[in-house]
Amino acid sequence: MKRKTIHMLHICLALVLGTAALLPSPTARPCQAEPEKEVLRLHILANSDSRQDQAIKLQVRDALLPLFESSESYESARAFVLQHGAELFSLCQKTLSACHASYGAQLLLGETPFPDRTYQGILFPAGVYDALCVVLGEGAGHNWWCVLFPPLCVVTKDGALPEDFSGFTFESDIWAFLKKHFRGKR
Repeated sequence: MKRKTIHMLHICLALVLGTAALLPSPTARPCQAEPEKEVLRLHILANSDSRQDQAIKLQVRDALLPLFESSESYESARAFVLQHGAELFSLCQKTLSACHASYGAQLLLGETPFPDRTYQGILFPAGVYDALCVVLGEGAGHNWWCVLFPPLCVVTKDGALPEDFSGFTFESDIWAFLKKHFRGKR
């Protein structure tokens, strides 16, 4: 009987943790911008899930992001994409060539559905957002996305991921739940 109770407790805990992981962080504040009008997102889809294609996806990301650092508004970021689309495409193609990829890229600007996502403590609710979509090859691999405007992509000025995350706060809803509900219970 005791073994069955422990097994049921494990199942319940797994369900609670699984559900908690899907909920937005309670410390995230809602995006102040009107997502349909003031947010431009970047969405890069890798050719496949192979290690090489995933690395190439990040190389393309690193090449593109520095170009958007000076965007001062949604309108300027979107205008930059429209005015410099050929240059953005050429940069993607050059990056793919430098990585010896056997496929090309497609760039699309338009409305794209996104799930709930929190960037630097700001919750962007699920919905349709204006996005620059970069499809590499078949576009069948895991993707990468961020917010170009307001600028919330977590990278340094040279396009690399920051080595020092001291300016960021990482929180775990699961860890908070466990600490709250199991504190001192052993």
